Amino acid sequence: MRLGVRIGVDVGSVRIGVARSDPGGTLAVPVETVKRGKGDLDAIVALAQEYEALEILVGLPLGLSGKPGGAAEIAARFADELALKATPIPVRLVDERLTTVQAQRGFKESGVTTRQGRSIVDQAAAAIIVQHALDSERQTGEPLGTTVRTP
Repeated sequence: MRLGVRIGVDVGSVRIGVARSDPGGTLAVPVETVKRGKGDLDAIVALAQEYEALEILVGLPLGLSGKPGGAAEIAARFADELALKATPIPVRLVDERLTTVQAQRGFKESGVTTRQGRSIVDQAAAAIIVQHALDSERQTGEPLGTTVRTP
């Protein structure tokens, strides 16, 4: 298991949830929600630099069949742009099927309505992405996902 902070990103059409792991790579926690649009890449890179991130994990919302759809294409394009801005911090695409559903279910079970939790559900989804990557790497010894290549 590699040591170092991982930054997780859940790309939405309006908001981007951001989470991070602890430096030991044990636990993921929500960080903030970034408004999608001008300056969003810079904000994420600034957080990665602030936390001295080992890598940035961008959720890739594949369909249940495992095939990419429109949302996956948007996330992949975002990851490409982020990889260019974040160099030398590597960016990895990680399968994030159902993370938002999982986050919403957790809020519902704790009594938080979707409306109340809307601003933090993206952060929770990003934390689930990071935690899944940490758990997978701990089990397999290999980082989860695929590295986004920069030209």
